[in-house]
Amino acid sequence: MTAIKVYLKAGKDESLRRFHPWIFSGAIARMTGKPEEGEVVDVYTSTDEFIAKGHFQIGSIAVRVLSFEQEEIDDAFWRRKLQTAYEVRQALGLETPTNDTYRLVHGEGDNLPGLIIDVYAHTAVMQAHSAGMHKDRMRIAQALSDVMGASIDNIYYKSETTLPYKADLSPENGFLKGGSTDDVATEYGLRFHVDWLKGQKTGFFIDQRENRALLERYARGRSVLNMFCYTGGFSFYAMRGGAKLVHSIDSSAKAIALTERNVALNFPDDTRHAAFAEDAFRYLDRTDDRYDLIVLDPPAFAKHKDALRNALQGYRKLNAKAMEKILPGGILFTFSCSQVVGKDQFRTSVFTAAAQTGRKVRILHQLTQPADHPINIYHPEGEYLKGLVLYVE
Repeated sequence: MTAIKVYLKAGKDESLRRFHPWIFSGAIARMTGKPEEGEVVDVYTSTDEFIAKGHFQIGSIAVRVLSFEQEEIDDAFWRRKLQTAYEVRQALGLETPTNDTYRLVHGEGDNLPGLIIDVYAHTAVMQAHSAGMHKDRMRIAQALSDVMGASIDNIYYKSETTLPYKADLSPENGFLKGGSTDDVATEYGLRFHVDWLKGQKTGFFIDQRENRALLERYARGRSVLNMFCYTGGFSFYAMRGGAKLVHSIDSSAKAIALTERNVALNFPDDTRHAAFAEDAFRYLDRTDDRYDLIVLDPPAFAKHKDALRNALQGYRKLNAKAMEKILPGGILFTFSCSQVVGKDQFRTSVFTAAAQTGRKVRILHQLTQPADHPINIYHPEGEYLKGLVLYVE
């Protein structure tokens, strides 16, 4: 079947010539037919020159580019793309006897916009963020099996909450391969339960792996407060690092239950840890406890630009409260995972919080996402995780 051709308006091909993987609906002049959601289309300039091929979708981002070459998006294409992604992770040394948790595919960062694949031991969790990746899920799953071989026994598809609801795709979460209920994976020698069935994202926040390992180096002898703890990742790294006390806070009772299971998996009957299901701001307001290491890893305060102003105020307020609760000589790990919040904007919010509290603050580390969450150099929007490690006098 001949692919539908999408023609761009004059001058709207400049970003594609710089290999940016998105085509916005406003850049399209006309099409030779009416493509279905998720269909592969060929993109041409206003002068009838082929420039890209990608998944079509109704919405602001109309085409997510799969290739800048005139090639078939077939089984061989998916195998080749996944093989390249796998070789990058092998080069990073992420498959070891003490680590079987990593991101295999990171959307645009691996030239597969709209696709996320996380590996937890012998299970791969696949998530589609575009109609095209949803429609091609079975071919992708087969290619994944071909590339990973015996190292992957299960492929779980988890896209009910990530696909555009207007596309009327009726996605259902479930196993595309296997069906194991073994949900324990290992990260740098620490074990944890992964809730890929009902948990956030794919079940665990792999993007904080290196930052958790960094926190472990600062934890010895400190009292630690882990805010927005989710599954407790920072908490059990702090405990292994020798923290004298760890408090984990999350508004979700289910998250707290999973945190307690994960702590027990690594440190059974350890009395240093306590967890509380409570709103973060309310906890900081009511507690008289002061800590000498605090982690602030909130969910995205802004998912779109309209919410940016309120998000920056939220980061300022949260960091100010934390600085009021931190002891002299304390360490503050503070993060933003909001893609629309820039590094400088986040840093300014934290700076304003410090000035508001009157504390002397130094930046020890500027943090970002790990190497298995790569940023396509032609797609700077892919840099979403920002973090600062602060020394508070």
